[in-house]
Amino acid sequence: MINGTTLIQRFERFASPQLAEKWDHVGLQVGNPDQPLRRLMTSLDVRPETVAEAIDQQVDFIFAHHPVMFHPAQNLDTRNPQNQMYADLLAHHITVYAAHTNLDTANGGMNDWLAAKMGLTNCQPLVPAGTDPITGAPVGMGRIGNFNGQMTPREFADYCRRLFGVAGLRLINHPDDGRKEIHRVAVLGGAGQDFYADAVRMGADAYVTGDVSYHFAHDMLANHLTVVDPGHHIEAVCEHQLAELFRSWQAENDGWDFEIVENQLNTDPFTFVVDGKENQ
Repeated sequence: MINGTTLIQRFERFASPQLAEKWDHVGLQVGNPDQPLRRLMTSLDVRPETVAEAIDQQVDFIFAHHPVMFHPAQNLDTRNPQNQMYADLLAHHITVYAAHTNLDTANGGMNDWLAAKMGLTNCQPLVPAGTDPITGAPVGMGRIGNFNGQMTPREFADYCRRLFGVAGLRLINHPDDGRKEIHRVAVLGGAGQDFYADAVRMGADAYVTGDVSYHFAHDMLANHLTVVDPGHHIEAVCEHQLAELFRSWQAENDGWDFEIVENQLNTDPFTFVVDGKENQ
């Protein structure tokens, strides 16, 4: 049997914390990773409902993408649901670890998973970020690659909607570009509007990212960049991919006999209302 620290050490050779953005808060969030690791849950988010599921499943380690303590607690008043969640984690001896922008940047990580899901080929980093401190290989945030389908922007948007299983999404497309074909695609999981100019510079026909704001959308239109915003939650691809990564390490290491479960809850906070009907 191993403990959480052993898993963390192995993971940080795959996605070093040094790859994280300076503003990010990656790594250990809550708990004691030195305790034995018996049952691990992979999750995009750590929310009160996720923690309730973990307690139900007798999980002792949550491996998440989004940091649970991104903003410091001002007090520990448990009338605040967030603080009660921390208390529940500690009371049930659940360790929480988060790999955020380091997983976004690492080779073989979040953005490679998204690019593979979309069927992109000959991918390269969208926003170069130097080299991996362990391997020395070039790394970067986001990916840009070739898309082999013959789709208009509207068809491509519908393809993304079905692929990522979302009830709706936002398409930003210049009126003059309705019939252009999408052949080169950039993707950046999470909120990637700040990097749309990189997608333009690298010749992307379309850019897939979340949380695009109004004024950025106008700038994207002016640059004739088709943008598909399926939301932040498409990063939930990490729940299965992290589980598969850990299973591959289990096969390589004796004594890695902990159980792995994947979060089953949809933590997307948004619901689409279409013709008076709710879709999520």
